[in-house]
Amino acid sequence: MPFPDTHPALTRALKGRGYEQPTPVQEAVLESGLDGRDLLVSAQTGSGKTVAFGLAFASDLLKDGETLPPTKTPLALVIAPTRELAMQVQTELTWLYAETGARIASCIGGTDARREARTLERGAHIVVGTPGRLCDHLSRGKLKLSSLRVIVLDEADEMLDMGFREELEQLLDASPEGRRTLLFSATIAREIASLARRYQKDAKRIDTVSGQKQHADITHRCVVTAPQEVERSLVNVLRYYESQTAMVFCNTRLLVNQVQAALLERGFASVAISGEMGQNERSRAIESLRSGSARVCVATDVAARGIDVPALGLVVHASIPSSSDTFLHRSGRTGRAGRKGVSVLMVPFNQRRRAERVLAQARIKAEWKPVPTADAIAERDAQRLFEDPILNNGDASVAGEIVSQLTERFDAEQLARALVGFHKAHLPRVEDIRPVSVEPPARSPREGGSRGHEMSGSWFRLGVGRSEKADPKWLIPLICRLGGVQKRDIGSIRIQQDDTLFQISDEKVARFNACRAGADKDEVTIEPSEAPVGGGGGPRRGRGGPPGRRFGTPKGRFGGGRREGGREGREGRGGPSSAKRRPSAARSGEKSSRRRNRD
Repeated sequence: MPFPDTHPALTRALKGRGYEQPTPVQEAVLESGLDGRDLLVSAQTGSGKTVAFGLAFASDLLKDGETLPPTKTPLALVIAPTRELAMQVQTELTWLYAETGARIASCIGGTDARREARTLERGAHIVVGTPGRLCDHLSRGKLKLSSLRVIVLDEADEMLDMGFREELEQLLDASPEGRRTLLFSATIAREIASLARRYQKDAKRIDTVSGQKQHADITHRCVVTAPQEVERSLVNVLRYYESQTAMVFCNTRLLVNQVQAALLERGFASVAISGEMGQNERSRAIESLRSGSARVCVATDVAARGIDVPALGLVVHASIPSSSDTFLHRSGRTGRAGRKGVSVLMVPFNQRRRAERVLAQARIKAEWKPVPTADAIAERDAQRLFEDPILNNGDASVAGEIVSQLTERFDAEQLARALVGFHKAHLPRVEDIRPVSVEPPARSPREGGSRGHEMSGSWFRLGVGRSEKADPKWLIPLICRLGGVQKRDIGSIRIQQDDTLFQISDEKVARFNACRAGADKDEVTIEPSEAPVGGGGGPRRGRGGPPGRRFGTPKGRFGGGRREGGREGREGRGGPSSAKRRPSAARSGEKSSRRRNRD
């Protein structure tokens, strides 16, 4: 279906840009009978919303004219959640309205407010900005909305999540009642619906999300890695799933800095974007991505809002997202405009269940893969070299005399070696990583199953015991994290007064020794040990242990009488640090004595 005729100037602009078929959201907002109506549209990021609302309000601005006459006050206002998105909207509307003579101004944070004020005073037909800066110009009398014909809220859910409800209401209250309101949001949550009921009249509800497969052009992968090797595994993932541009998401600024340092050390052309950066730094980083001088961007979710890189072919979640919405929003930055994309979720094996929950909530089926090995990456490099256009198509501009001299002076093998060397010279280093199993860990047949099953393995001593309130609930994850093993690789556990003895299967002993050698010695001490007296059968959880003794401790979970042990068991499941919150026995005794005296 071709684009409907909206305005001759806009139709020519679309053809000049190569737009032939409208996206679902563009087709929906351009249906006949919607001229002048308010619209409540749910559409995903990257679905062509900017062109959609630019075409939708063309009739409100141009009427029947060919061009827009000069104006002192804006006719259209577009509100976006971030500076980057506002700048992107301004760029899109600039080429779309190029032949109409429209003046398009931006009002965003991090730029010169006085220059923006002068632009507003000279007159602009369309103003694009962020809520905070727009309200600032409004309160100073520089932004006048008396002639406004249409107002657009782009990614309204993001603006509400960022706490801009008060600013949005201020701008909507200041605009004329007869204006047209177009509200775009990825999801229509309760707050969005409330905002729409208050500020829209007879709005047409358009849903381009439900009933469609989320991001059908994205291939999802889950790469299982050891917890202490996430950064090294990330290097191999970026090398294996090579893309013209890739974006790596981290949950914290600290992790952004760590990952960026690791990538630069291994030769990646990468940039980092976090909330602590200034606008000029962010703009330079984004421009380096779009120009191709940088190929990897490491960012947090908040810092990456509004960043749009058209050639983005790979998204890597270095940290498991906090929610399914975050996962979909991250992944949705690739696979846009008909292009294919890959989304890779890095999954430490001790966080597999958390990753599975996020995928299930997002209704995404991903393929589980091990960390790409150096040999696998070498094969992909060779394949990419064989498919390189320079090798297959040749360069006609290369002088024939030079080619003749090379073939006369060097044989085919020498030339091939030189070609491979030139190809590898610019490639980042690959990490030699032993992949872990992608199979899910064996689930216990019942909650509180045995932790003392028979196995052939070696014994180790952990420097934490009953005196530190040791509990398998946090001991097992600790052993898995420090030793690079899974729960099923741990056999019997025997908790003693000052230490804990545990067993590692023979198949994982070598890996366990290698991982514990690199662990932080200040965190906890792990060293080889002899088998405990009485053989390998350790204590069992729940009904598996002898009466009155649980986890090898006398009378109660952590020692002491039945009542004290039960209470500490409820309060102290968080590990050794929870002991700091627990009142000492002496203080408990003083309180009991005071109660008896009072009685």
